[in-house]
Amino acid sequence: MLPPNQRAALTVVILCLAFVAVLTLAAAGGAGHNIPQHPDVKRGRYLVEEVAKCPECHTPRDSSGNLDRGAWLQGAPIWIQPVRHIQNWADQAPALAGLPSFTDEEMERVLEKGIGPEGEALRPPMHTYHMAPSDARAIIAYLQSLPLEKH
Repeated sequence: MLPPNQRAALTVVILCLAFVAVLTLAAAGGAGHNIPQHPDVKRGRYLVEEVAKCPECHTPRDSSGNLDRGAWLQGAPIWIQPVRHIQNWADQAPALAGLPSFTDEEMERVLEKGIGPEGEALRPPMHTYHMAPSDARAIIAYLQSLPLEKH
């Protein structure tokens, strides 16, 4: 057993190490969703979040209407409605985090050609994208880096 002054010193060292670990995780994105910093993942995140704005429909909202960061890109009820009836309007956006419902090839077809996973037209309000293959691959890398659906 250590003398009291050495126990106190050891406790301080352990607390300092824990504090440094927390700061390191926060700086690496550990406070949000933990995303590897591979260039494709980083570019895909930018395309998903800043260009295509996928979270707006594919992430549920809290009672105040804010995106629920705890269910990021895990599917959500479509909150926008058309002014006039639009046939085949989707009422639910599928989960994208971890790509649970799409193969890479299906997702590439959706992003590059605007064709659904089974060759069907995309249901409104989904946008039709005609992305470059490199952009589609970056988006797929980012989505696969996210945790699978929780609910």
